[in-house]
Amino acid sequence: MGEYIQVFTATEKREDAEGIAKALVEKRLAGCIQIVGPIVSTYWWKGKVETAEEWLCLIKSRRSLYEELERAIRKMHPCETPEIIAMPIVAGSRTYLEWLANELKEA
Repeated sequence: MGEYIQVFTATEKREDAEGIAKALVEKRLAGCIQIVGPIVSTYWWKGKVETAEEWLCLIKSRRSLYEELERAIRKMHPCETPEIIAMPIVAGSRTYLEWLANELKEA
């Protein structure tokens, strides 16, 4: 089960999230991306607390594709320091993970 990951990134504009999602799925770096939002994020940035409305991308992929996936996100993401965090998928339904495996490119 440990070969699959969920990657998180957030953008200020829905259009940016949709563009990232479409490109990553077309490149087969992600099998599925859900866009959630708007959400409110509060964070430190350049010495002060900021609050922003954002759109969160939940990206399903394979661990072996992470580096290529991160590069692709960085290339498209408008932020100077985008959030790109990966977490392992420790369990999941067999049929979903089989589907995911078939939709991703080989690393």
